[in-house]
Amino acid sequence: MSSDHNHEHGIYDSDPLHFHPPQPDLEDTPLTHHQIMQIAVGELLIDKNIISANELRAQIEFMDSITPARGAQLVARAWTNDGFKGRLVTDSKAAAKEIGMDIGAIPILVMENTPQSHNLIVCTLCSCYPRLLLGTPPDWYKSRSYRRRAISEPRVVLNEFGTPLGNEIEIKVHDSTADMRYMVLPMRPTGTDGMSEDDLAKLVTRDCMIGVTVPESPSTAK
Repeated sequence: MSSDHNHEHGIYDSDPLHFHPPQPDLEDTPLTHHQIMQIAVGELLIDKNIISANELRAQIEFMDSITPARGAQLVARAWTNDGFKGRLVTDSKAAAKEIGMDIGAIPILVMENTPQSHNLIVCTLCSCYPRLLLGTPPDWYKSRSYRRRAISEPRVVLNEFGTPLGNEIEIKVHDSTADMRYMVLPMRPTGTDGMSEDDLAKLVTRDCMIGVTVPESPSTAK
């Protein structure tokens, strides 16, 4: 290394007043069990010629590109088409295929909210999640606190998310697994008559499809 290369990477950019805290490298902390398993499975698939390194990289890039907009598209279609809604609840994979969407091999059950019942999704063991519809799960979904309290005190958790529900409304908590995922079909908000599917989809957030919030009406949506 040359003697003039002695600055600290990650501390300052070209503006000396613009401070950046140093970022840890991957090697600075021990790998988690799931990271080790992910690396091992990837290497095994490549070694066995089941998938190439380029195919694995492309799949990872595709997964990273997914956003909750895919799930919102399904919800908006269900809000405007009762027949599609019935098919979505019965067989989400087949319904998604109708609009050219592949949601993968793992079954995703779509749970419909009603005036009498509200659905909430959790994974108590780790962070199983409908990634092909909603993208990467939020950090709070993976936290031990949410995983425990969504089961033991769901009404309190919903209150903390700004979703108070009366005692007359039943809360149904669904525990995702490696073999079964869930997505909530929220109720269509009032004041949306005549709106297009694209505009309706903009009212559907990730948290609505997990069940911790509900869609806002156009008059209150930000």
